Amino acid sequence: MTTEKKIAEVVGLDVGTSRIVGAVKCGSEDAIVDSQLNAFVSLPHTKLTGQSLEREGIPHHVSGDQIVVFGNESARMADLLGREIRRPMTRGMLNSQEAESHQQIEAIIRAVLGEYTASETKVCFSVPAPPLGGEDGLTYHEATLRQILEQLGYKDIRSVNEGVAVIYSELEESNFTGIGVSCGGGLCNVAVAYMSVPVVTFSVAKGGDFIDSGAASVTGELVNRVRILKEESFHFNGHFSDKVQQALTVYYDDMISAIVQGLRDSFGTSKSVPKFGRALPLVLSGGGVLPEGFRDRFEKALKTVSLPVQISEVRLARQPLEATARGALMAALSE
Repeated sequence: MTTEKKIAEVVGLDVGTSRIVGAVKCGSEDAIVDSQLNAFVSLPHTKLTGQSLEREGIPHHVSGDQIVVFGNESARMADLLGREIRRPMTRGMLNSQEAESHQQIEAIIRAVLGEYTASETKVCFSVPAPPLGGEDGLTYHEATLRQILEQLGYKDIRSVNEGVAVIYSELEESNFTGIGVSCGGGLCNVAVAYMSVPVVTFSVAKGGDFIDSGAASVTGELVNRVRILKEESFHFNGHFSDKVQQALTVYYDDMISAIVQGLRDSFGTSKSVPKFGRALPLVLSGGGVLPEGFRDRFEKALKTVSLPVQISEVRLARQPLEATARGALMAALSE
């Protein structure tokens, strides 16, 4: 017996290197948010393995003589097997070195949004800003994601800059004027907006993956294991004797410094920055901001550079992992 699908009027989709997050609006109900890790791992195909995965409700599909486990359980499965997860995206965009990237992203989006009909739904998905120094495949990335959504049945599709989506989600009280920072797995996206109009957007090619791979390279650990340790126990406050924790601190500081320097340089080179006439709020979002002490660390680094605008506050998004998806939902609703 098939279950009747729900009707979603509007969808906001955060297509990130680390996670794919969907925010769905059905009628007058509050938005429903779901997410899956944007990763997968392949296992030898056996009937028994397939049945076990089915009983546990773990998203997977069969590809030739392999079973592909994707989404949230892929990292734990890879860790148990002593292997690295495979990533459909890298540095904020499609992974050109991964032949199955398109197929896996489609499968993960289907897992996030699968219980909703698509034909009459308005969907808005996030795209990164060009990295400082060039576009680096952004046009192809956006066009491919649009094509994947069309293959899933969506017709009314638009995109929104990731940093701008954070502003839409978090800065309504300042009339959508301020700075949005999204610290993701592949990139850190930054946007400055005046009354919802973006005036500066850029990304920094240092995110969670940069931290994980850097810490793994100097400690000899698997990248996947470092990522799990980071998400489960890392924080800034205190002295660490553990070498992984020490390495994570070093690479986190490098990422924060790159964001702050990028803000300084972008304000200095952009001729379109208006005279705001007031101090701007800055909101931090994404999985990278979750460790205890991150906000204080970022604010301290921000005070070391001179910006042409004053910052009224530095705060975390209300729900850092959901901010981009909720902002994309607002962008779709505004249409």
